Amino acid sequence: MARKITVLGIPFYNTKLQEMVSELTDRIDSQQKTFVVTANPEIVMKAYDDPSFKAHITQADYITADGIGVVKATEHLKEPLPERVTGFDMFQNLLERGNAKGYSLYLVGGTEEVINKTHKVVRSSYPNINLKGSHSGFFETTTERCDVQNAIIDSKADMVFVAMGSPYQETFITEILPQIQKGLFMGIGGSFDVLSGTVKRAPLFWQKLGLEWFYRLASQPTRLWRMKDLVRFYLAARKEAKR
Repeated sequence: MARKITVLGIPFYNTKLQEMVSELTDRIDSQQKTFVVTANPEIVMKAYDDPSFKAHITQADYITADGIGVVKATEHLKEPLPERVTGFDMFQNLLERGNAKGYSLYLVGGTEEVINKTHKVVRSSYPNINLKGSHSGFFETTTERCDVQNAIIDSKADMVFVAMGSPYQETFITEILPQIQKGLFMGIGGSFDVLSGTVKRAPLFWQKLGLEWFYRLASQPTRLWRMKDLVRFYLAARKEAKR
């Protein structure tokens, strides 16, 4: 089985959710440093347009398909991607594994209200996790940003989840990776909004139909402007498939 499947220059890891979670857990247990990017069509198009951003995300040890569009784009291949492996699903599963194993954790992202709610949810729902620290995804000064990055480095946390949205979360992570010896680092977009209950995730029925993106668009019309990247991705991926 091919371990990586390339879509528009982005090498996606060929895996299923539970396989990925188990592999990441093994790497945490063996104290390896791991960078994971969860890429949807919008992120693929950012990398397609911006070589510097592509250089950031291709530093990742794993890039997973966080969007049904990416999975659909591989259907013509001999070995298509089997399913979505989303940031939120990995986040939730890794919190459960971390609770069972007593992992340490650092959270960065969201507004002050969202990160405070997320902090409380982790404390109450995953009491065996050692929550080393948390901070919103907004920094008033460069010094504050550097202070948070240094706090993460000093924490030596087993898992660091950064929920700032792309490209900010990937840039934030790659800036500190050279100073890290171990731990899992993952950008997970709006996952804190969902875990904290601030935003509702699509019902499972919609997820299984591959229409979570439509549900989010209907419930958050301000996301409409992002549709242009979905169209561009579809056209570019279709063109690539015909080569």
